[in-house]
Amino acid sequence: MAKNVSQKLIESHLVSGKMVVGEEIGLKIDQTLTQDATGTMVMLELEALGLKDAKTECSVQYVDHNQIQEDNKNPDDHLFLQSAANRFGLWFSKPGNGISDAVQCEKFGKPGKTLVGSDSHTPASGSLGMLAIGAGGLEVALAIAGEPFYTNMPKIWGIKLTGKLPDWVSAKDVILEMLRKHDVAGGVGKIIEYYGPGLEHLTAMDRHVIANMGAELGATTTVFPSDKVTKEFLKQMGREEDWIELVADPGTTYDEHEEIDLSKLEPLIALPSSPGNVKRVREVAGEPIFQSYIGSSANPCARDFAVAAMMLEKNKIAENVSFDVNPSSRQVLNYLTDAGYLGTLTRAGARIHQAGCNGCIGMGQAPATGQISLRTVPRNFPGRSGTKEDKVYLCSPETATASAITGVITDPRDMKFPYPRFKEPKKMTIVSDLIAPKPIDKRMELIKGPNIGGFPEFPDMPDTFHAHVILKVGDNISTDDISPAGAAVLPFRSNIPKISEFTYYRIDPTFYKRAMQSREQGSVIIGGKNYGQGSSREHAAISPRYLGVRAVVAKSFARIHRKNLINFGVLPLNFANEADYAKISQGDLLELSNIHAGLKGTGDLRLHNKTKGEDYPVKHKFSPMELESLMVGSLIAAIRKKHTR
Repeated sequence: MAKNVSQKLIESHLVSGKMVVGEEIGLKIDQTLTQDATGTMVMLELEALGLKDAKTECSVQYVDHNQIQEDNKNPDDHLFLQSAANRFGLWFSKPGNGISDAVQCEKFGKPGKTLVGSDSHTPASGSLGMLAIGAGGLEVALAIAGEPFYTNMPKIWGIKLTGKLPDWVSAKDVILEMLRKHDVAGGVGKIIEYYGPGLEHLTAMDRHVIANMGAELGATTTVFPSDKVTKEFLKQMGREEDWIELVADPGTTYDEHEEIDLSKLEPLIALPSSPGNVKRVREVAGEPIFQSYIGSSANPCARDFAVAAMMLEKNKIAENVSFDVNPSSRQVLNYLTDAGYLGTLTRAGARIHQAGCNGCIGMGQAPATGQISLRTVPRNFPGRSGTKEDKVYLCSPETATASAITGVITDPRDMKFPYPRFKEPKKMTIVSDLIAPKPIDKRMELIKGPNIGGFPEFPDMPDTFHAHVILKVGDNISTDDISPAGAAVLPFRSNIPKISEFTYYRIDPTFYKRAMQSREQGSVIIGGKNYGQGSSREHAAISPRYLGVRAVVAKSFARIHRKNLINFGVLPLNFANEADYAKISQGDLLELSNIHAGLKGTGDLRLHNKTKGEDYPVKHKFSPMELESLMVGSLIAAIRKKHTR
């Protein structure tokens, strides 16, 4: 039977289950990545699991999110992560080496392999013909320990690309077109696989841009074939021997199908405050801007910076604009320096920052209140930039640079000079000696600073609980809403009691105080559609659980966050009738009884509103391991129990 690339990748790594849409499958994992915002918990989880040595072919710990060193907390965590890499046998990429998703492709990505990462943009490596999936940290920890990765078999959504991108239109506009058509939940439960003749005109790093932001569609992952374009990229990186051809068989089919003619695309832009709020640039042109920002995991390519530099050869940045340049990796920064592009950028007025995530995650470069910031980053959730009342727009490097020159949102097609033609170098100067290889000595003691706590333990699931609705929220609540990023919060990522103080504080500053008052009794959160979209950070599940949240009842959940809730013993339930959402008010006292039998399928689960005297049926579907995790309080407890039987 003819197979597509996604099916080939899954079939070659399938260790349990059947490739039937909706059925749970277990996959052997070849590679993992962790970054510092999520990796500290992963390392504490590995310690709690008693791991002696990584069981994967390649696991890498990056420091890319929390590089600001305003006090001891971040540097202490960096030392802890390095010691954990030595202890468990991981590669270690130190601060300044670059963004995990970009460096993973440069140094470690291999066609035909599987990768899970505790970064929601891990699917960027799908640009190289990999099955690369973002996951919660605990699932990544288990993959490092040799456990399979479990997920429901997704639909395969085939996107046929034809034609060639016109001048002033680039890969960012391709994924923005997908978001314009399908919004932030359009890819839920699906793998997006691109194919067709248009692929030959997209470089491997163009594909990276598209695969990275497939996460904003809610997709499980994005997959590209491994073809001659992939081979050229690996050759450029000095790793041609890692290439294999991996393409769809002739006559293969897809569960869903769509076609995009690249030649008909135009510059697009996502308005505040959602990646799915996409318009044509010409529809909003003329609005004055405060900041323009290029770089991030979503636009990490050398060409993204080089094209900006070529646009600035005979131009300057507008006086009222801060033009921020965030190199994606030390290797890209080295190339820009050697090729002269960096000098062009600085002479034109650009501000150069260290290689890393930086302002994308709210670690510096925050815009002024109410002022427009154009960014090539993947997300523009409210407040994510570090400014509470921000106006972040997502766009291509061409649009960002054109607007920086004029001082207003500008369609780059209106520039009075020809489109700059960037030619990919045949080979990059390889910067590899700054990533520490997998060490030999596994006896390293973990170096824990005063801000680093232990892994929290949570009690078993009760059979009945009575709890008030502590918060009711709407659709598309992100993990940034639940557990914010930024310089004030992320330094506490390894201190659960402290980071819990920031839970939901942008939406409701009283949440923490009220949650602590009801912590012993427990509480419930009511949510709308796509609850928990965005970042994979586990803190958005751990912190509410620490504060006594026992269940979240929502219209629907984002994949990674739903799994994180289960992994830490928080019960995710769906309304059987979405109309019941409107009947519940914040403060209502809810009762959930006969939980154990209901979860095991031997009884109904109904939420009783004691305040209003109403009942609401709720839906659930848990695998045996998910059910065990909920019953014993966490996935780690379930794994321990499994290995002591």
